[in-house]
Amino acid sequence: MRGTRAKAALGVLLAGAALSGAAPQATSGGGASAAGPAQLQDRCATLAAAIARPGMVIGKNELVPEGPVPAPPGAPAGAALTLPAHCLVKGVISPRTGHGGREFGIGFELRLPLEWGGRFLFQGGAGLDGQVQPAIGSIANSDGLPALARGFAVVSTDSGHSGPIIDASFGLDQQARTDYAYNALDKVTAEAKRIIAAFYGADPRYSYFLGCSNGGRQAMMASQRLPLEFDGVVAGDPAMSFSRIALGEVWNLHVVARIAPKDEQGRPIYAKAFSDSDLQLVRSAVLKQCDARDGLADGLINDWQSCGFDPAQLTCKGGKADSCLSKGQVEVLHDLFQGPKDGRGNHIYGPFTYDTGVASSAWRGMRLGTSQTGVPNSADATLGLGQFRFYQLTPADPDFDPLKPFDNDEMLARIRYTGGIGDADSPLLSTFAPKSKLIVYNGMSDQGMATPMLVNWYNRMLAATGEPGRQAVRLFTVPGMLHCGGGEATDRFEMLDAITNWVEKGEAPERIVATGKAMPGISRPLCPYPQVARYRGGDPKSAASFECAT
Repeated sequence: MRGTRAKAALGVLLAGAALSGAAPQATSGGGASAAGPAQLQDRCATLAAAIARPGMVIGKNELVPEGPVPAPPGAPAGAALTLPAHCLVKGVISPRTGHGGREFGIGFELRLPLEWGGRFLFQGGAGLDGQVQPAIGSIANSDGLPALARGFAVVSTDSGHSGPIIDASFGLDQQARTDYAYNALDKVTAEAKRIIAAFYGADPRYSYFLGCSNGGRQAMMASQRLPLEFDGVVAGDPAMSFSRIALGEVWNLHVVARIAPKDEQGRPIYAKAFSDSDLQLVRSAVLKQCDARDGLADGLINDWQSCGFDPAQLTCKGGKADSCLSKGQVEVLHDLFQGPKDGRGNHIYGPFTYDTGVASSAWRGMRLGTSQTGVPNSADATLGLGQFRFYQLTPADPDFDPLKPFDNDEMLARIRYTGGIGDADSPLLSTFAPKSKLIVYNGMSDQGMATPMLVNWYNRMLAATGEPGRQAVRLFTVPGMLHCGGGEATDRFEMLDAITNWVEKGEAPERIVATGKAMPGISRPLCPYPQVARYRGGDPKSAASFECAT
């Protein structure tokens, strides 16, 4: 249970709140509301006064009745869900005027269900944040109810700045860099627990953190920088080595430019470096070599570690043809999947695994884009280059040109300052592991996050943390899955149930059954590394026909 800071602040809070008659007496054990829904409904109306303190602005405090919320983008018609009655609190911690006269502050949203189960969830963010997402507890890769509808109190944050999730200009401000890196997580966690204690009269019995992508990085950060605050953490496709990922993205631009045709101004047209049929050729070759290594040719590469695919086998013997790749294409593809290296030949970020996603629109969108001009629109050229210029480099360099020659070792020196606060790749979990649990997962076709980097972190974590780490951390790989979902994959699985059962019932996730809209009628087990799913006979569509084995 994590209530240390909330309890320390509660005495002062109750003293002030008692003047309004709004706050209850805190319970010592925590975990369930000391008041019923009717009392909590009344308490919501006066909560803002009860939780007021210097340095925090409450922008909204209202009761939200039970009712539907709009379906998320891409959901089928009629997919709107119903949320329970809850108290909604929106606020800003430490508002200030920062670099260039820009207004900053750590925005947050907290939703407190009137029917509370004693659980608290921190909902991770996305991209470069900048927006307070509705704190309903959306769960990546799950088709189940969001956490709020399961009785969790849920909080979210903009990580200390406002703007589009691809806008890195906040990186010009020193404090905003720190807030985005980790400080907002610390401050919002403490504030959310303080408000929970005031509203329910009890601390959370269990505290969880779930996120994917940047939310996955935040989840890893929670286990590393806030080891006493969360009982269970789920980190999906985490951008944990954030600064090195950014360096890899600008390096990719330099690599692809070697073979991309040029426009009249000499600018590379990245989208034309590989045709869709070129990438389909690679996908087919990877499947042919690696698919059946787990005992069944089914379009899913479970045994990725024995794959050993080399694109050189696709090199044209003569001129370029539909059935082969040019020598330049092979070399560029090899370099993209290896990732950048330092002067000693060590991986900076990478390697990536060959999988079916290489032919996806997501991989193209990340590395090549679709622009038929010299103005690129790939994610590497927009999100990647922008955050590298403004956030990762110290000092910021808005005019950094990735097409000019640069030295990787020099760039490593320039990103180490931000990497020191924003990279969530520390292997030491000696405080977290004995008391808490961590699930990490990654799509094998993730176009941005490299699974071998996670494997390397996991092995370093075992070396640094020892047996407690082995007992507290599970790493799962998802064949075919793109970044946080999609792809030719069984990409639908229930991680919130997995982590709560592990924390609260002691049921370690030895296998997690997954399904996917791209593969109707098929289920597969996700297995904890180093095990993989191997077919042992029976119905090839059923997860029951597979076992997790090395």
